[in-house]
Amino acid sequence: MARRPRIRAASFAPARLARRLVDLLGPTGGAARQSLIALGLNSITSFAAGLILYAITPTAKRLPGLIILVTPAIGLGGNIFTTLGSRLSTAIHTGNYTRSLRPRSILGQNLLASFTLTMFMSVVLALMAKVIVVVIGIGHALGLLDLLMISILGSLIGALPVAILTIALTIGAVRFDWDLDNLVAPVVSTLGDVLTIPAIWVAAEIVGHGQVSPVLGGVLTILAILSMLWVLRSHLPDLRLIVKESVPVLAGALILDTLGGLVLQKQLHTLYTLPALLILLPAFTSTGGALGGILCGRVATKLHIGSVEPTAIPGVEVRRDTAFLLGLTVPIFVFNAAGAVVFAHWSKGSAPGWWWTLAVSIVAAAITMIFVIGISYYTTIGAWRIEVDPDSYGVPIVSAATDFVGAVAVIAAISLFALR
Repeated sequence: MARRPRIRAASFAPARLARRLVDLLGPTGGAARQSLIALGLNSITSFAAGLILYAITPTAKRLPGLIILVTPAIGLGGNIFTTLGSRLSTAIHTGNYTRSLRPRSILGQNLLASFTLTMFMSVVLALMAKVIVVVIGIGHALGLLDLLMISILGSLIGALPVAILTIALTIGAVRFDWDLDNLVAPVVSTLGDVLTIPAIWVAAEIVGHGQVSPVLGGVLTILAILSMLWVLRSHLPDLRLIVKESVPVLAGALILDTLGGLVLQKQLHTLYTLPALLILLPAFTSTGGALGGILCGRVATKLHIGSVEPTAIPGVEVRRDTAFLLGLTVPIFVFNAAGAVVFAHWSKGSAPGWWWTLAVSIVAAAITMIFVIGISYYTTIGAWRIEVDPDSYGVPIVSAATDFVGAVAVIAAISLFALR
């Protein structure tokens, strides 16, 4: 009879147990550590975004319709520059990346595309917001030129440091052998959250000072349209392709993000009276989008290098990446709840308290992550099958869907527990 293997006490040593836990979290310990650190940074800085959102709520009440602009503006910056990082990650993995900033280089064309898309899609965003404001009948709402100025100027103010950070991450990935797919979605979306809200607020403060706002809105709109026309007539093939492929998916993402902003507008009073949940919301949606971005980036890279096939039923590699994602989910959403309560104390109001905040975070996360995993995988392989770049399609769709589904899930959890 075969002898039963002996169980050694050393197998249960803390270091070995920790090692096994890290192995369970992902294909390598390094991947788990990189993602957890990035997601932790994402959450901490998103709490700051939540505090800023809480602080600008009086401005949002003074300028009806502004809050509808905030959520999609955050999503727009995150989508554009997360996909920038994802494309650069693929270029690194395939050996095509260079650090040159010349317009004809991969990096140069990607940056030109990103800033052109930021300006042009900000025009589209303002038009969408105005349509929603008119349809739902918000009284004394912002005018179109005011919305255009806030949208374009706010997005540009937030975009510059996000672009610098994305380039720095890319350089770090090449120098220190980081996997950019594990870092770019959490870190870039984090900075986008933190900077876009105050950038929108700064732009909004210009409204009401004579004709400055309408004139600036008109000038920026003209520049945005001229920039897009220049790109479409450009002789740089990658630049034209990135923009042409990105506009439809970013427009679809803006629709979902704008619906998320509408949900926030409708529940603004309830959330303002529950500071912990208002502070939780940016961290929650950002974390969900970052987790989806990690999965999109890993699947897209593996499609490019041939280690994953675009099958209807995910293969072994994708299932491993999904397990990696789920291993990160519980601790990071618990951390989000704890952080939201702590940061809410700074706003002199921690209602509804720790346990209710945790309950809202966990219930909403369970709902949201089902959508995140499905959307992340199928949009990425769908893009691959129709022969468009999955780096440009997967991340914006999952991020926008998470903004909308996440906001609805949080509001649904608040209603489920009858929190007011």
